[in-house]
Parts: sequence; structure tokens; C-alpha cells
Amino acid sequence: MKISGLVITYNEEKNIGKCIDALFRICDEVIVVDSLSADNTVKIAEEKGAKVIPQTFLGDGPQRVHGLQYCKNDWILNLDADEILAEDAEKFILSGKHENQNFDVYTFRLYNYLGDKKIDFAGWYPDKTARFFNKKTASPSKDRVHQKVSGKSKAHLNVHINHYAWENLDQFIAKKNLYTTWGAQQLYDKGKRTDSFKPLLNGTVSFVRCYFFKKGFLNGLDGFTFSMIQAFSSYMKYAKLLKLQNKK
Repeated sequence: MKISGLVITYNEEKNIGKCIDALFRICDEVIVVDSLSADNTVKIAEEKGAKVIPQTFLGDGPQRVHGLQYCKNDWILNLDADEILAEDAEKFILSGKHENQNFDVYTFRLYNYLGDKKIDFAGWYPDKTARFFNKKTASPSKDRVHQKVSGKSKAHLNVHINHYAWENLDQFIAKKNLYTTWGAQQLYDKGKRTDSFKPLLNGTVSFVRCYFFKKGFLNGLDGFTFSMIQAFSSYMKYAKLLKLQNKK
């Protein structure tokens, strides 16, 4: 099929091989934009048949946009290295239905995994993400973190991506902490400002929403833990934004 697989990487030697193998079941080429990895990511990607483009990290969105110029096809399947299409999403794309509809962006649902555990509670499912689009009329945003894909018409599909995001809680919390740093900087660069009450308010609201309204309490300690992590992320993003304001 005339589809280009596009992946951005940095030190993903544990994941990139499986990701590329899965992409080649659907795509006739795979482009890897690598942020100067220090491990065997590039070696593995090239051995698997991908074309590797070295590029210092520009941010989540800009890195993806940079890779589009190397993709020969209009339809782009843009996954992260730790993402693999589930069977239902694979079947949808292989059916070719996307070519006969008036949509240029398709969103899938994410199944997030911590190790072997699927996190489908406390507001973590359904987590929608746009990963399949036509580059003629749609493109990733240039946001540094949590980029989106904008196009003329978007379709939300009830098909899935398996996201093997974290091996353990330590890695999970470390990544969340990094994302809050990027998120705070992104808000600051866009002119957003906050006050000392906002971090506490957002953190509390996030916990209440995940633990009570999203029924995290039905999942025991796991429900409480993942609700707390969501609250931590929301709190820290605005606490770091406040710190940036005071520093400047």
C-alpha cells in the first residue's frame, strides 16, 4: 500500500525493531527521524530496512513535521517507537477504506501499558490520538509536547494502538516529570501565565476527576496510584510555569 511509516526516536533500541516490523506489514517505506541516539537505535532501524534521518531534537511536533519531507507517499502512519497498531487498526488501514472517505485525519484509541499491565481505568481510556493522516491537507502541530494533527476533516475510529510506554513506575514518573517541564515551557512561550493557586487547584481537580468521576476507586491501589500521577502531572506543569514566570 502507498503509505509511509514515520517514527521519531531517541534511544529506543528496545522498541524500534518491533515497531518497524509492524509498520512494514502496512507501509511500503519507514522513515525514522532520530535525535542522535547514543544506543543501537539507528543500527537496528537500518537493519530492519528503515531510512534513518539524523536530527537534533526540535520538539515533539516539529520533529514529526521535519520528517514529512522525506516521506514519498501522501498517507502517513506516524507512530512513536513504543507504539504498535492493534489488529483492529491494522485491518482498517489494510482495507483501504480511508481512500474512499472524505477524511484526511484519523484518530485511534490508545491502550496504555505499564509493563504488561493495561491501564484502562481512572481516565486513561479511551485516550485518543491522531496517528494517520494525508500530508497534502493535514500535518502535525508544532507544539513541543502533546502535538496534535490538524486537517480539513477528522474521523474518530474505535480501533486501537497498543502503547508500551513504561516498563515500571520509576520510568513512568520520570517521563511524566519531563513532560511537565516541556508543557510548562510551551505554555510560557505561548504567553500563558498563572498564579500560586492554579497548581493546587488543577492538581486537586485532576485527582477528583480521575479517582471519582472516572471511577479509579474501583481499581483499588492501582486506581489511586494512577489518579495521583495524573494529579502530580497537572500540579507540576503549572508549578513549573509559575517558577518560569518568577525567574523571568
